[in-house]
Amino acid sequence: MLINQHNHFSGKIQELKSQTLFSISVKQNQLQGPIPKSFLNQQGLYYLILSQNNLSGHIDSAICDLNLGVLNLGSCNLDGTITQCLGEMSELWVLDLSNNSLSGTINTTFSNGNQLRVIKMDGNKLEGKVPRSLINCKYLQLFDLGNNELNDTFPKWLGALPDLQILNLRSNKLHGPINDSRTENLFAKILVIDLSSNGFSGDLPVSLFENFQAMKMIGENSGTPEYVAETYSTLYTNSLIVTTKGLDLELPQVLTTDIIIDLSMNRFEGSIPSIIGDLIGLRTLNLSHNNLKGHIPASMQHLSVLESLDLSSYKIGGEIPQQLASLTSLEVLNLSHNHLVGCIPKGKQFDTFENSSYQGNNGLRGLPLSKDCGSDEGVPQATTSFGLEQEEEEDGDSSMISWQAVLMGYGCGLVIGLSAIYIMLSTRYPVWFSRMDVELEHKILTRMKKYKKGYVTSRY
Repeated sequence: MLINQHNHFSGKIQELKSQTLFSISVKQNQLQGPIPKSFLNQQGLYYLILSQNNLSGHIDSAICDLNLGVLNLGSCNLDGTITQCLGEMSELWVLDLSNNSLSGTINTTFSNGNQLRVIKMDGNKLEGKVPRSLINCKYLQLFDLGNNELNDTFPKWLGALPDLQILNLRSNKLHGPINDSRTENLFAKILVIDLSSNGFSGDLPVSLFENFQAMKMIGENSGTPEYVAETYSTLYTNSLIVTTKGLDLELPQVLTTDIIIDLSMNRFEGSIPSIIGDLIGLRTLNLSHNNLKGHIPASMQHLSVLESLDLSSYKIGGEIPQQLASLTSLEVLNLSHNHLVGCIPKGKQFDTFENSSYQGNNGLRGLPLSKDCGSDEGVPQATTSFGLEQEEEEDGDSSMISWQAVLMGYGCGLVIGLSAIYIMLSTRYPVWFSRMDVELEHKILTRMKKYKKGYVTSRY
């Protein structure tokens, strides 16, 4: 066994004399040059981990002759195309080629009966379509093709993989609608689905949400953390970059409770389906930067463990459902740049959010915004006759002082006002205006009588 992890070795990788190694791990160093030929002659080798070095060249097809269980060449500065035979390695559990400069199409053919649990090819320059032969990866749990240049429609057929828990296709050139499917059990075990920064269009895929059975349960905290596609080895862990709580974070391992939907930065239309409220295990929901309209569904109140909610930068209107105040796990909320109106919910987590959560919604009121929702300040007052009559009943004698100022101008004001009214009526102004004039005059005279009565009483 040869294990030399992150010891800051530099220079060219030396050839090995021994041919009986079970594992080679020289990750997180500064090693240079191509993969040595002697590494590819280790017939008993199970772990080959060269990640995070400054290697060069392409992936030699001789690597397919090894009986590897884990092949990690992530962040090695490799270029060229993906060797076609990699999908034919019968013992391989983990294939990690992430964060290199690999280009071309994924012309690998994944054979029937393969053992792959993890495929990571994110962070390259891969083009073309998602290979259909992936349907043969019956044990696949984590599939990451994010940050490439793939040009394809949504590979809905991946949902037929029975154990798939993480699907990351973020930052590609994928496009078109995600059509509703009546096929049951598609993506039944999915925990993380990231389709952000693509060109998907049409309505949000309601039928897929209905099939997300694993998201409809809240994972129990047993005290012992459980991870997705766990290899039970200290030599390799499954990392994943996700956007949550407004930040791009690299999860060194993905917990089975890290349930995430990210469909942001696409061209989805329509409204947010209420079925979202059934996915009670969600921790992160990001639907921002789409063309969605409608309202925020009140069913979201059932997302009791939701920690991050981003619905920013589209066209949703209406009020923020008051029921969302029950989301006591919510740490980050972004509803900015929409058409929301009304009062912001009060209490619990909503008392902790800042202005940035709501900016760009001119119709919103309440803390932390400057427009107060608990008083009449900044709120238009009623001007109907009903409002004036109600004001008469509520004011009573307490309004006497304020009316003194009105009465000071009454003498000249009434004459001028009635003169103007007479001119308008004589020129055949509408009947409704005449009625309003009579009503207004009646109210002023009533105020005068109340004032005089109150004034006499106060003197004697």
